[in-house]
Amino acid sequence: MATLLENEAQLVDQMTTPTQEVREALSHLPGPVLLLGAAGKMGPTLAELLVRAGAPQVIGVSRFSDQWQRDYLTSTGVRTIQADLLDPQALADLPEAPLVYLLAGFKFGASGDPSMTWAMNTYVPAQVVQRYPSSRIVYVSSGNVYAYTAATGTGAREEDELGPVGEYAQSRLGGERLAQFMASRQGTPLSIVRLFYATELRYGILHDLAWKIWNQQPIDLSMGQVNQLWQGDANAYLCRLFPFCDTPPAVINMTGPENLSVRQLAQQLGTALGQEPVFAGQESANALLGDASRLIIKLGPPSISIPQIIEWLAHWVKIGGPSLGKPTKYESRSGKF
Repeated sequence: MATLLENEAQLVDQMTTPTQEVREALSHLPGPVLLLGAAGKMGPTLAELLVRAGAPQVIGVSRFSDQWQRDYLTSTGVRTIQADLLDPQALADLPEAPLVYLLAGFKFGASGDPSMTWAMNTYVPAQVVQRYPSSRIVYVSSGNVYAYTAATGTGAREEDELGPVGEYAQSRLGGERLAQFMASRQGTPLSIVRLFYATELRYGILHDLAWKIWNQQPIDLSMGQVNQLWQGDANAYLCRLFPFCDTPPAVINMTGPENLSVRQLAQQLGTALGQEPVFAGQESANALLGDASRLIIKLGPPSISIPQIIEWLAHWVKIGGPSLGKPTKYESRSGKF
């Protein structure tokens, strides 16, 4: 097992240290790289990874409601621009870039503000693709667009049935459809990434389970199976996806390769924490799961294993490591977040 992570600086360093594959992928690409949604859950570590891997220039765009986040990104070498992507003039004023990441979206609080949910998740993707007709665009959508699949199966493949549950998931599918329409109309090379369950020590399903176990809170088993992917691996995959942007747009699932039992994950975490998990309810016959075979065939398996994350996370909880304070609400079967 790798060295335990003792603080946020070590955690961020782990997630932003580029592999040789990442360096090689970026060495062949032009710059600058424009990252829309740079202050979200994944944006800061992706931006820093791009800089450390030698991307020609990284431009991070966000509303930057947290000035500390903007100052930190600037200190890593990211050029930051404060802009509201819902403002047409602000979007028009952004610099040209041959490579664009669209990470901006709205999930937590979506059930309480449906109009903002649809504006950010459906309107903005179409506007971004229209604004950058000749750029390669990697658009990070959500695995929530899929219908639930058998809990004992391998999960939804890219060509399988879609069945978004709730307005957040519906708005994500709407964003995909409008981005596909605009990209096909313009000939824009686009990759749509359906991200499932990225996790790190401050956020994610394993984080949620570990803290519930530590605080002796019940764990809902109704969503009994999940995928998990270390956020550092998700970032590394994103750095290597520009060559797969295509017309018509390419779609790819980004998640971990394993169908994981929530009960078993909790038991493993409980053993590592020295606490017995408390369970509530029973596993359902289906779950929100993704098949990552296409990703792994193209780019190889993730580098960080589930046992490694469990070991890191148990130690993190024991030392009182910080949390982003954003429960994933993975157990929601109503689609309300």
